[in-house]
Amino acid sequence: MSEDPLALARAVVRRARSNEDLEAFALHSTDTRIAVHGGELDSLSSAGSRGVGVRVIDQGRLGYAYTAEVTEAGLDDVVEQARANAVLSTPDEANLLPGSSPAPDVGGLVDGSFDEVSVEEKLELALELEATALAHEDVRTCGMVRYADSITRAAIASTNGVEREVERTDAWAFAQAIATREGSSQTGMGLTLGGGPRSLDVVAAGTEAAGRAARLLGARKPASGPTTVVFDPYVAAQFLGVLAGALGADAVLKGRSMFADRIGDAVGAPIVTLVDDGLREGAPGTSPWDGEGVPQQRTELIAGGTLQTFLHDTWTAARTGGGIASTGNASRSGYASLPSLAPTNLYLEPGGASGESVIRGVAEGVYVQDVMGLHSGANPISGQFSVSFSGLMIRDGEFAEPIAEAAVSSTIPDILRGIEAVGSDLRFYPFGGSLGGSTLRIREMSVSGG
Repeated sequence: MSEDPLALARAVVRRARSNEDLEAFALHSTDTRIAVHGGELDSLSSAGSRGVGVRVIDQGRLGYAYTAEVTEAGLDDVVEQARANAVLSTPDEANLLPGSSPAPDVGGLVDGSFDEVSVEEKLELALELEATALAHEDVRTCGMVRYADSITRAAIASTNGVEREVERTDAWAFAQAIATREGSSQTGMGLTLGGGPRSLDVVAAGTEAAGRAARLLGARKPASGPTTVVFDPYVAAQFLGVLAGALGADAVLKGRSMFADRIGDAVGAPIVTLVDDGLREGAPGTSPWDGEGVPQQRTELIAGGTLQTFLHDTWTAARTGGGIASTGNASRSGYASLPSLAPTNLYLEPGGASGESVIRGVAEGVYVQDVMGLHSGANPISGQFSVSFSGLMIRDGEFAEPIAEAAVSSTIPDILRGIEAVGSDLRFYPFGGSLGGSTLRIREMSVSGG
């Protein structure tokens, strides 16, 4: 069989019967992972993956199967397995394959120097990241130091005339520094990401990890009560991850969203514009098309505080009806899985003030640097939000003493309505999807400490 993913997808589609809709998603990827500890290599892996996933829809019945055996016999078998699985499924008129429409031309997805960087050079990047973090006087060790990269070629073809292919490269490096002083120990994270190894700034990431850990040393419980709260960009991104769970049309259809029946309502402060942009230059979730071959787009979910729409894939759009179309938010975690609804690059539209300026606007408040228990303490159905955190007090617009062993709570609607400033320091985090965070100031939340 051809090494070309699109040729492979086409070969599967040619096996379709006249009475069925068939889609093939082919993926070729190579991933490198490096871990270091104590100035030495801890682990290294480089692995390739190649395979195809097949969706068959026959009279509303959907079947899915996948294979890594990309031979003629293997493709025959996977198509027959998908057909057999369709027979066992429940008919659903919303089980549809999207039609073909022009996809945008998205450049900058491949780093031209990606193949020029040796494994030895990648190891040196990881070692430099660790060494930078350890250079801080309070950092004695690092909990984790990781380098990773991938090159991915994906293609999709269907009996509805969809034929698409894309290639992209990605790299990131991450450090968790552990700072210690007088019996107190704290951790801090530093991250750098880009299209390839040479676009990474490991010195900045190592410095960030050490600084975030060291500034929390000596943390004490804060006083309890209502106060202004500032979210660190990473925490703001995590908050949007919770919000995304309530803004997916699948959650709405299942009655599991606080925003059901709220289209057109004011759900946030006037400065709140929440964007999902699958075409944003340089962001981790950018691609010309989604996991079903639907062109990706820029979607304003909340504009000026008003709820505009939800995230849709082909199934939720068909199930919702009323002329709703997919927003290009079908996501694939690989060829072995069906597409599922997910954001692409989700972020709040940045304001004009820097992160430092957002903090300077606080007479007294709390800076939330890290949160714990987010999945159990933040509920996209009820809207309740209560999580443990560590961070710093803010006084007269400046960081003051570090704080920990505390909780911050409110409701998601009240947080959205209470947003006073969104910093210009937008950055994306490739954890749990592509989520963008800026320094975020919320008028009032409840802090529980000592």
